[in-house]
Amino acid sequence: MLRHTDKFDASLSEISKSLLAPLSEQPRDWLLGRALDELVSDLTALDAAAENMVSGAPRPDIVEPVDSAAPTIVDGSLLVSGQQVMQTWEKPLMKAMAEQVAGPGRSVLEIGFGLGISAGYIQEYRPARHTIVEANPQVFETAVAWSREPGHENTEIVFGRWQEVIDSLGRFDGIFFDTYPLDENEFASHFLGGSTYAEHFFPAAAGHLTEGGSFTYYSNEIDSLSRRHQRSLLHYFRTIRMRVVDGLRPPPDCSYWWAPSMVVVTASESRY
Repeated sequence: MLRHTDKFDASLSEISKSLLAPLSEQPRDWLLGRALDELVSDLTALDAAAENMVSGAPRPDIVEPVDSAAPTIVDGSLLVSGQQVMQTWEKPLMKAMAEQVAGPGRSVLEIGFGLGISAGYIQEYRPARHTIVEANPQVFETAVAWSREPGHENTEIVFGRWQEVIDSLGRFDGIFFDTYPLDENEFASHFLGGSTYAEHFFPAAAGHLTEGGSFTYYSNEIDSLSRRHQRSLLHYFRTIRMRVVDGLRPPPDCSYWWAPSMVVVTASESRY
């Protein structure tokens, strides 16, 4: 019977044989060794990051789609279908993201209104046009009321899933992505199955940026992006940059993040 180490060694042997077959043994071994070194480094970094995590709480299943369930606000938390869609502790993160895409005279597309935290920060930069896409009917009505307040005349609220409406909206100088999986299928395929939840939005972002425009979202990879994540980004964009946002204070019962730091990712120079 093979031990686990024997199976691992056998798998590595097969990978080594199939990896870049035209190359000689030396470069194949070097590439495989580098990949293994990075895996060990990633596991070491995760172990260190775990020391700073708060306890967190299990995420309940999404029973009713988030874009149709009735939202409630409890202690600064927007709850929809049992999900903590947005909480007020995210303010520093939302502010840091707004800084990446907003500016006087710019056009900004925001995916997801939530509690309106990020929309308020974007408005502080006085964009010429601020378009917000919101899929939940009641949150949409809240966003419409917000857009009618004095000083928000440059704002348009669009109802629907971004996949259904984005092609009719044109191009933007800045695109801000902060939304939540609408059902368990989206959670499994985009959150658990992707390199980052925002990955399924990359093609749309690249296709709707103006020349010189920028696209931003956050990642829970704390202080680095995985190679898979970077490869996906660089497929659609020529330039990426990261900013670590420290000092976040997620509560112990937070069910979607458990550490006091996140990474704001900004991509620009669309390749499409």
